[in-house]
Amino acid sequence: MRSDRGAQGMRPVNIVRGYTEMTPGSVLIEMGRTRVLCTASLDEEVPPWMRGQGRGWVTAEYSMLPGSSPQRVPRSSIARGRTKEIQRLVGRSLRAVVDLDALGELTVRVDCDVLQADGGTRTASITGAWVALHDALTAGPMDVSSGAITDHCAAVSVGIVGPDVLLDLDYEEDAAADVDCNVVMTGQGGLVEVQGSAEGRSFSREQLGALLDLAAAGISDLVIAQRRALEA
Repeated sequence: MRSDRGAQGMRPVNIVRGYTEMTPGSVLIEMGRTRVLCTASLDEEVPPWMRGQGRGWVTAEYSMLPGSSPQRVPRSSIARGRTKEIQRLVGRSLRAVVDLDALGELTVRVDCDVLQADGGTRTASITGAWVALHDALTAGPMDVSSGAITDHCAAVSVGIVGPDVLLDLDYEEDAAADVDCNVVMTGQGGLVEVQGSAEGRSFSREQLGALLDLAAAGISDLVIAQRRALEA
């Protein structure tokens, strides 16, 4: 059992807006010992295949910095494997709560750079990236309607470790999990994406339902943290 929190407890969450000064959206999110810098910049252009449609685009990149884990992560200009999967997930998640027509022909580029990794880097990236996106669109240098953002978006991990159903897994728990899921939801409770797999043994539909219920409770807390950050 966890010594610092119950099975259904979240790690401490801290969201710092305006962490750097060079982009209209800049957020440091901390979930326990996991720390991710999320920045959002605006480009007055869209991908070639979208030109002339009057619609915008939201895209994301993700990386782990060399000193973010005990074993140095090598720098690379080419996204491969897990990195590509995560940045596509972040982009899809943000687009789920953005009215692309309201953007006009504008691209929002979100960068999520992991400063320190202790599990849940993709879920922290999504949760922090939403706040950076919000700031870029509502307080940035370009005149973009705040109506382009249709809802909150946040994500959390859940899993089964031994007999326990756990919320917001750290690295050691994730490594030991028999079942590991990442869940992305909107502020209104709509599912955006569910990534789940059995590592050691299969799991039932009833267990999946319990995992989704627990994730929904955690995401509700994360949305509250996002709102408090915006009010600060």
